[in-house]
Amino acid sequence: MPVIWLIDAYRAGERGQVRALVEALGWPCETKVLEYRKSVFLPHVLGQSTLRGITPESAAQLRAPWPDLVISCGVRNEPVCRWIREQSGDRTRYVHVGRPWAALDSFDLVITTPQYRVPRRDNVVNNMLTLHGVTPQSLEAARVEWAPAFAHLPRPRIAVIAGGNSGPFTFGPRAAARLARQVSAMARQAGGSLLVSTSSRTSPEALNALQAGIDAPHYFYRWRPDDDNNPYFGILAMADSLVVTGDSIAMLSEACATGRPVHIFDLGGMRGKGGSSNDFRLGGSLYAALMRWCWQPLSRDITLVHQQLRQANRAVWLEDESRVAVMPAQTDMQRAVAAVRGLLPEL
Repeated sequence: MPVIWLIDAYRAGERGQVRALVEALGWPCETKVLEYRKSVFLPHVLGQSTLRGITPESAAQLRAPWPDLVISCGVRNEPVCRWIREQSGDRTRYVHVGRPWAALDSFDLVITTPQYRVPRRDNVVNNMLTLHGVTPQSLEAARVEWAPAFAHLPRPRIAVIAGGNSGPFTFGPRAAARLARQVSAMARQAGGSLLVSTSSRTSPEALNALQAGIDAPHYFYRWRPDDDNNPYFGILAMADSLVVTGDSIAMLSEACATGRPVHIFDLGGMRGKGGSSNDFRLGGSLYAALMRWCWQPLSRDITLVHQQLRQANRAVWLEDESRVAVMPAQTDMQRAVAAVRGLLPEL
């Protein structure tokens, strides 16, 4: 068995990706949780190999024997992983998930998605969607657990997964009210119901507007941190179709994994259109300017994921006619696992 170190990601969405990859590999893994010196930024800006960006206590965790494989995500972890590889005499293989900030030849493997615009290379896996832990087994377990809670709601049951602000796009009260109207009409027309979940990024204003605007039979979950009774997986498992706000590629990825029809909700401007329903946010306007006028690697463009999902018949816009879900012959996770295993052919 190979020795694997997971240098854990420091953002929740990325943490879910790397942990899901490690679990899918099925190899024993030692997780290293680091603390960072926030005032030290040159190591990752300059693409260095060093531990100067982490605290001495964190650095003390990183000692020989060195692993066969190190997996991580996030710009602050890049210098650390390169340092580990150097200490091993370049024997350790370094897998980076998500956006790479250093030159591509400084990684053994990059597993990424379209919004980061990473060019095709031999050491790059350009997946359509992010890695996640939604599997047929996890969905079946959630279905068994949550079926009684949703049994009183008529079918078809439409999942509504709400995110939040992302880059130039804003999910504020106006967009949330528009989403509530559209999904309520969708449920009434079908004679069904809604299974609604907000998320950690849903603002209180958007959450309240969404809940107030729904006038069809429904279940509504207001996200809470560290909630052992979070119904998210149950909602995915019990849904006959899903509506996901277009800001979250992670939630779109998980929705597509169910094999059910997926609709993307346009927060406003995601198809190159404005509209009176858009919520103004200064940060969103500044990010839009960044995307238009500045160096592309500084920003991400999630509309590139929307385009690929629609072209592959994996999802449609909310206003478009629903389609039978198309599942690829090989999942993004299967592609990623095969590429990682290819780094260690002798194991």
